[in-house]
Amino acid sequence: MSQENALKDNSPLAKKSSFSLFKFLIKSDGAVSLLVIILGFLFATILIALVGRNPAGMYKALFQSLTGFNLNNGKWNARYIGEWFNYSVPFIFCGFAMAFASRVGLFNVGGEGQYIVGMTIAQLGALYFPQVSVLQVALALLLATVGGAVWGGVVGWFKARFEVSEVVSTIMLNYIALYLSRIVTLAIPGANTFKTPNFPPTASLKIPLLTKLFNNSNLNAGIFLCIAGIVIYYIVMEKTKTGFAMRATGFNKDAARAAGIPVVASIVASMAISGAFAGIGGGIVALGSFRYGRVITGMDNYGFTGMAVALVGNCTALGTALAGLLFGLLQASQSLMQSNNIPKEITFIIQGLVVVFIALKTGFRMFFAWRLKKKEASK
Repeated sequence: MSQENALKDNSPLAKKSSFSLFKFLIKSDGAVSLLVIILGFLFATILIALVGRNPAGMYKALFQSLTGFNLNNGKWNARYIGEWFNYSVPFIFCGFAMAFASRVGLFNVGGEGQYIVGMTIAQLGALYFPQVSVLQVALALLLATVGGAVWGGVVGWFKARFEVSEVVSTIMLNYIALYLSRIVTLAIPGANTFKTPNFPPTASLKIPLLTKLFNNSNLNAGIFLCIAGIVIYYIVMEKTKTGFAMRATGFNKDAARAAGIPVVASIVASMAISGAFAGIGGGIVALGSFRYGRVITGMDNYGFTGMAVALVGNCTALGTALAGLLFGLLQASQSLMQSNNIPKEITFIIQGLVVVFIALKTGFRMFFAWRLKKKEASK
């Protein structure tokens, strides 16, 4: 009888477990993020079932991108893993563009414009810089990073100097970047309304060893730059005086100013660094996934999705990287879902659901706090 009582919901053991769980969910950002991701997949599963499809097809596609193993025919192909990593790289960089600014109390909606500026500069570098192996790619990516930094830094300067809303200015600059990219790229000799002439081999980020290991996937040297970016983000934000000044500015600008922290410089620097992350992400996509320059007609949406990546990852280095891998997995699985009789649009629905649930993070915490208080009162 005592064993049965221990299993009841009002038993001391059960209450203690509930208290621990609710306290953990209230305090842990990572746990809440994991919960909302699970909820996103749960709702997507229900939706697929409601439209008369088998949800197993979605999970088979995700598993194939994650491991390279095809459950339908039992074959393994490393190419799927390579494509997953390749899609994840720009998501991670654009996630950092949002995350870095967010830690300073800013909302960077301009990751897409900064990405486009970096992509455009990298394309110009691939066509016009000296065709010297390694040097051409390095110089193109460096200038793409600088271009993104300038595009973001301008927003930071307007915000710090004139109190111009960074949300409004970044939205406007996204469209300026888009149409400026079209004008510049169309002016390249030999370009048509779709693409430019092909890049020389010296302008490619492809590495023969990676191409061989991942069975001709588009995975390239950008993956190593991405790993370096994760480390740099963590060190700058968490281990340097500059990062401390930026975080202090994000917590309370007036207190930071009173403590002698240069708030204006912190705001400008944070937006410039944010833009640099998005800019190099655009450069990697341009030189790693394409053999020619693109005349874009619309947004690639890496920058916009990067906002969701940062929110899911709680704007930390590791969290944003893991969230970028998740969104890259969804992107890489789209074609595989279609082969499993699942509409590829379900990946966008999952992304949207995750963002909605992340936006309700405070609501989840309030609910858990209410449940904890109710259980404590019932002691």
